[in-house]
Amino acid sequence: MTQAIPHVLTIAGSDSGGGAGIQADLKTFSALGAYGASVITALTAQNTRGVSAIHTPDAAFVTAQLDAVFDDIRIDAVKIGMLANAQIVRAVADALRRHRPAQVVLDTVMISKSLHALLAADAVAALRDELLPLATLLTPNLPEAAALLGMAPAADEAEMVDQGEALRALGAQAVLMKGGHLESTDSPDWLIEAHGTLRLGGPRVPVKHTHGTGCTLSAAIAALMPQRDDLASAVAEAKQYLTGALEQSGRLEVGHGIGPVHHFYRWW
Repeated sequence: MTQAIPHVLTIAGSDSGGGAGIQADLKTFSALGAYGASVITALTAQNTRGVSAIHTPDAAFVTAQLDAVFDDIRIDAVKIGMLANAQIVRAVADALRRHRPAQVVLDTVMISKSLHALLAADAVAALRDELLPLATLLTPNLPEAAALLGMAPAADEAEMVDQGEALRALGAQAVLMKGGHLESTDSPDWLIEAHGTLRLGGPRVPVKHTHGTGCTLSAAIAALMPQRDDLASAVAEAKQYLTGALEQSGRLEVGHGIGPVHHFYRWW
């Protein structure tokens, strides 16, 4: 019997430059053998040099998109990215409680690489209290984890694990603490689950074009979770995919700033 192609939903903002947000997510889903659907939570005027404007739809329209997708399409996993404000955070949380998807990857998108705020200040508490307890996996970088916990960013791997445990205690089933902000020769991540912790090492790829790395990693995990036997396997394979996409990013030559990773490096 042929295994069904997984259906994965991204709930995130649109990047007009194509390197992050739903564009990166849909490319990643396709690259990893999943069918992608999307719910748009914000429209950004964006290129490789930065974000120049953001338009946020009414939360009721976000709810309409969510219900339209869930009412018709089997969804095997959900990836959540940019949510913009507290009203949209609550709309997404309400929909997840009603539709109960099996797997939810929550990428805590708060600020762009060009330092543009992508989540309103009052939405951080809503995300922590409303959405975090619904997550199968939370994927914060170190500044995002610190903002959710109200403390300084982790300075080493021991503090990463401690903060990951603290976030899991807030309700997430598992937490992937991303170590890209550490001052280290490699780029270690720590997966914190109920039954223990796992260090996932990886090379620090010295490339300029890193736009969309967080979106791509969380989307890759969401695409692979329905296809793998356990979360650790999905996360490890997603990290390997992202490493390749970073290593080949220079082939794309997109824009004049920080360009995107190469989502289709295995085929192009």
